[in-house]
Amino acid sequence: MPYTDLLRVTVLLTGAEATALATITAIAANRDSDTRTLIVAAVWWFLALAIGFYLGRPSRAADALRDTLARAKTATALPPETPARISFGRLWPIAVTAIAAGALGVFFPGVAAIGAGYALLVSLTWHSREAAVLAIEQRDGVKFYVVPNSALRPIQLVRTPGLRTSRSHA
Repeated sequence: MPYTDLLRVTVLLTGAEATALATITAIAANRDSDTRTLIVAAVWWFLALAIGFYLGRPSRAADALRDTLARAKTATALPPETPARISFGRLWPIAVTAIAAGALGVFFPGVAAIGAGYALLVSLTWHSREAAVLAIEQRDGVKFYVVPNSALRPIQLVRTPGLRTSRSHA
């Protein structure tokens, strides 16, 4: 599975988690007429939004990826697993936290509110990483692929030859 695809799926999944948990928060807090939870949630979501945009700046994305991309081993063959298995193997913790926070959020809206803010923060922090990897791939003429391993271990990548783009300086 291309690393850029995993990054894209991660951002979309955490964004969907934030949306679902925010919805659960709003419904559960409205059901209980709990305006305090809604006010605290709105403040937390605004902070998560600001922090996420700050941490997700393109210059920080390149810095965050530097070590991971530098550790990638060169290979001439792709990892044997299917993209779906690799995605599930790497992203299942996001689904577990979303389900747990959502289930608890029905009874305790604050739990869903905290989870929504955290998911929003992660989604916005990671939103520019795909573009950073694509820029490096185009510059160096390589492609990065995810090696199947546990989601509880650091991600491992392989670097394969790709197509280098020629830029016209005319």
